[in-house]
Amino acid sequence: MQRKVFQNIADFKAQNEELSAKILFQENTDVLKKELIIGNKVFKNRLACQAMEGCDGKLDGTPDELTIRRYDRLASGGSSIIWYEATAVMNEGRANPRQLYIDENNLDAFKAHVERIKETALKANGFEPVVFMQATHSGRYSKPEGTPAPLIAYNNPLFEKDNPIDKSRIVTDEYLDRVGEKLIEGARLAEKAGFDGVDIKCCHRYLNSELLSAYNREGKYGGSLENRTRLLRESVKGAMDICSKDFLVSTRVNMYDGFPYPYGFGVKQDESGSIDFDPTEGAWLLKELYNLGMKIVNITMGNPYVNPHVNRPFASGGYDIDEHPLTGVGRMLNGIKELKKSVPDMAVISSALSYLGVAAPGVSAAYVENGGFDFAGFGRTILAYPDFAKDIIELGEMKKEKICIACSKCTQIMRTKGGTPGCAIRDKLYTNIYREIFSK
Repeated sequence: MQRKVFQNIADFKAQNEELSAKILFQENTDVLKKELIIGNKVFKNRLACQAMEGCDGKLDGTPDELTIRRYDRLASGGSSIIWYEATAVMNEGRANPRQLYIDENNLDAFKAHVERIKETALKANGFEPVVFMQATHSGRYSKPEGTPAPLIAYNNPLFEKDNPIDKSRIVTDEYLDRVGEKLIEGARLAEKAGFDGVDIKCCHRYLNSELLSAYNREGKYGGSLENRTRLLRESVKGAMDICSKDFLVSTRVNMYDGFPYPYGFGVKQDESGSIDFDPTEGAWLLKELYNLGMKIVNITMGNPYVNPHVNRPFASGGYDIDEHPLTGVGRMLNGIKELKKSVPDMAVISSALSYLGVAAPGVSAAYVENGGFDFAGFGRTILAYPDFAKDIIELGEMKKEKICIACSKCTQIMRTKGGTPGCAIRDKLYTNIYREIFSK
């Protein structure tokens, strides 16, 4: 059975049936053109650019030339949502020396960038996208000076194996209190910079996300579900309290890690070793966030460093897997559909659509039409095909010669010291960057 990204609908339908992936599909994509109003924000369509970090900011944390180029392309591309990439709120929480980092001293640079994104979009598409800033602390993956400097919620033998991280790197409850304060401050700064909303990032095993599975951690941030979700919930509430009522406070949140208990969130809490998705705790968390006033949430799964096939099913990557990528897509989309039932009035953004190739618009439309989610979120696709939304809206399809082929070369670049990721297949600038790096 092929593992290539789909370049025709017939192949997708055949493999979907053969694998019993149960992925919804419909031919008519008009539902993706429908507006949705959330608060005082008008979302002109149901397509979203997910946060894709470029590792190409300036050392002071502000956007650099490649950052600006990337968002110029996205702004012109026609999506109603631009989920601005991971932006650190503490210097020691940066994932690399060129990760974006916001504070009071560099606020003007972010103001100018947000204005540019909206002006570019308005000129190209006739409307401004809703732009969220992703406020983050990288935790286990912190590398502010270019060498690993992890700050962890607990030791995890699945990740650390025979080289456990020194216990001195386990953050205290007092430190997590300060992280919460900085996330709230990041929300305030995001609003001052002109963003429409903030994402209190809680995904992909960065610090806030790692706490979700801190079953064996002592203190107020570990053990019970209330404690493990405390940093997220209190940061969300604090952000809502400090920002205006029209500013959207959201989160991109992991609802399934793909690791067994006690090291994975979204699985059964027993000793069976099962890694089957269990929505119970995730549904509870979504209801709590909704009750706090959250109107829109961005759902994902997996860990890009350890099991990337879960959160971004790929045609080829750094390892071979027994699971067909379409199975992973089905788990993500149908898992999100199940979770959406717990918060029917909250807008939900999906993930994991890039592997579907030309079938992605029809799949997205079917889930939106059937209440599975409200916005189709595209990640790697936006590097290869920044105007994907315009083609879907205007043509009702994606062009096979423009789609992401899920080859993982963007990730290869990012994993290289000093690498600035982009699409090495569709974007000549990054083709040259890739060749320069891997010809050495």
